[in-house]
Amino acid sequence: MAYQRIRQPKLADVIEQELERLIVEGTLAPGQQLPPERELAKQFDVSRPSVREAIQRLEAKRLLTRRHGGGTFVTENIWTSFSDPLLELLSSHSETQLDLLEARHAMEGISAYFAALRGNEEDFERIQACLVKIHEKQNEKNVEAESACVVEFLVTLTEASHNVVLLHIVRSLAPLLEQNVLQNLKLLHHRPEVVDKVSKHRASIVDAIVAGEPEKAREMSHSHLAYIEETLLDLTREQTRRERSLRRIQQGNES
Repeated sequence: MAYQRIRQPKLADVIEQELERLIVEGTLAPGQQLPPERELAKQFDVSRPSVREAIQRLEAKRLLTRRHGGGTFVTENIWTSFSDPLLELLSSHSETQLDLLEARHAMEGISAYFAALRGNEEDFERIQACLVKIHEKQNEKNVEAESACVVEFLVTLTEASHNVVLLHIVRSLAPLLEQNVLQNLKLLHHRPEVVDKVSKHRASIVDAIVAGEPEKAREMSHSHLAYIEETLLDLTREQTRRERSLRRIQQGNES
């Protein structure tokens, strides 16, 4: 019987695959700097030329970017699947914002479900830390910072689902999500009691996740977004009525 020779993989191949895995699973985030080659070689217990070859290959794949004199970074726009013109087009149409809110039902509901099913203690701590940051920004009356923290919360929630495809989708939508959340919060802050209720909803979702109750976590996520959608529609109608009344007053003053 003739046996085929078993080829040992090159060290550079193994390092390349490991770095790709870290990027895919989100451990290495966009814009994050890699340790120096010397340190990576020590961590992988290999020679520096093997590390250098692996990095060069990932550069060729546009997964890593080397900055002259500044180290090697995960490519900033690695998750960008929407072009800037398309993002601008989508964000400028009010009906698209409602469409995105509907889409969030699917993304956030399934993220909450799997986070409750698969999340670990480290995931839960990071999610809870996001809630604290959101509350801090609310107290500071900084809506822009609050919206950024809410998006960070959504991404962290998706990371806790341990579904890399879902994570990439949410990260690619992050700019659009942040704009959507900001627009929503600007309206919701007209009613402080609503902001308080939204915060309680968010805390209830986290409680269900930490308790390991996936169905409840998904249900709470849907209730949370349905409440936001209903309130936004009510606020929009109220704003329309106010504008109509102002136009009538102006017409009356002119006549």
